[in-house]
Amino acid sequence: MGGRQHQFDCRYLEMARIWGKNSYCKRRQVGALLVKERSIISDGYNGTPSGFENECEENNVTKPYVLHAEANAITKVAKSNNSSEGATLYVTSSPCVECAKLIIQAGIRRVVFADLYHDDNGIRLLERAGIQVQQIDVLL
Repeated sequence: MGGRQHQFDCRYLEMARIWGKNSYCKRRQVGALLVKERSIISDGYNGTPSGFENECEENNVTKPYVLHAEANAITKVAKSNNSSEGATLYVTSSPCVECAKLIIQAGIRRVVFADLYHDDNGIRLLERAGIQVQQIDVLL
């Protein structure tokens, strides 16, 4: 990608990291932005489903029903008039396999992330689906 695109990528990742600070999860705060034609069409951060308690962990273990930032951004765009077809997902942590499946089905064509998740199975699945995946080290 060219210099101008790299600048946009860095700025959107910085914005995703700031957005992730809205998460009330203690172990890890993750933010995500869906961008299409240089416009943010959706956003998300990790947390419990709407209407649930605002606590992600129990005894320092993440509750099984906590939604990842990517899932929140994708489901949020699904409820809007926007389409994620051809969009870029900026996320502070690389997607897990479950989120990778949602990304593929949502028609997202590119994923830009900062930190590596504890395994790279999600990245491998995205690459297998022909989705461009790029890690950028963004220092805030």
